[in-house]
Amino acid sequence: MSGTDTGTDRPTDADAVPADPDGVDAPDAPAPRGGPRAARIAAISVGVVLVLFVALLATRKAVSNDDRFGPNKLVGQAVPAVAGPTLSGGTVDIDQLRGKWVVVNFFATWCTPCIVEHPELVQFRKEHAAAGDAEVVSIAFDDTPDKIRDFFAAKGGDWPVVVGDTGKYAIDFGVTGIPESFVVAPNGQVVAHFNGVTREGLDEVLAQYSAADTAGSTPVSSVVGAAP
Repeated sequence: MSGTDTGTDRPTDADAVPADPDGVDAPDAPAPRGGPRAARIAAISVGVVLVLFVALLATRKAVSNDDRFGPNKLVGQAVPAVAGPTLSGGTVDIDQLRGKWVVVNFFATWCTPCIVEHPELVQFRKEHAAAGDAEVVSIAFDDTPDKIRDFFAAKGGDWPVVVGDTGKYAIDFGVTGIPESFVVAPNGQVVAHFNGVTREGLDEVLAQYSAADTAGSTPVSSVVGAAP
C-alpha cells in the first residue's frame, strides 16, 4: 500500500546491539592505528634491521680472517726442518735444497683457495725448471694419499709432496689456515709469507731479494697475499 511502512527498515531483535553481560552496553572496539601504511612501514623497518645485522656478522667475519692471516713471525728466521716421506714414495729434506729458492706450500685437496692457487704454483715451477733455481715443496694437511694423487693428476704439478704426520710442520711454521706458503731464500732464511700465492707475487719476491743481495743487503718482508 502506498505510504505504508512495511517494517523492512525497522531494527529487529537480531539487529539489536547485544548488551554487556553486566548490563552495560559494550563500547565500540578502537580501530587499528595507522592502517595498512603503518604496517608496511613496520615491515620495512624490520627488514632494514635484519639487513644491518647480517652485514655486521659479515664484517666481523672478515675482520677475524684478517687477524688470523696476519704477518707470520717466522719471516726473517731460519726455515724449520722439513724432512719426511713424499707422495711418490721417496723422501725430501729441505736442507738438501740449500742453494735454491724453495716455496713451502701448505694445502689440502678439499680447500677451495688451494685449488684456485694451484695453477699459479704449477706455472712458477715450470718457469724455473730449466734454470733449476727454484723448487716447490707441498705439505698436505688433513688429507689422504689417494685424494692427493688424484688432485695432482688432474691439476698438474711434479714437485715433492710431504704426506703422513704433517701436523708438526704446521706447528713449526705457525700455520693458522690453508693455503699458506713460505718463500725460503737459497741461504735457508724465510723471506716472505703468503696466504694464497700468485706466480707474479713469488717472482717479485725473488727479484727483490736478488737485487738486494747484489747490493750487499738482505731484504726481509712479510707478504700477506690473496689468492688470485
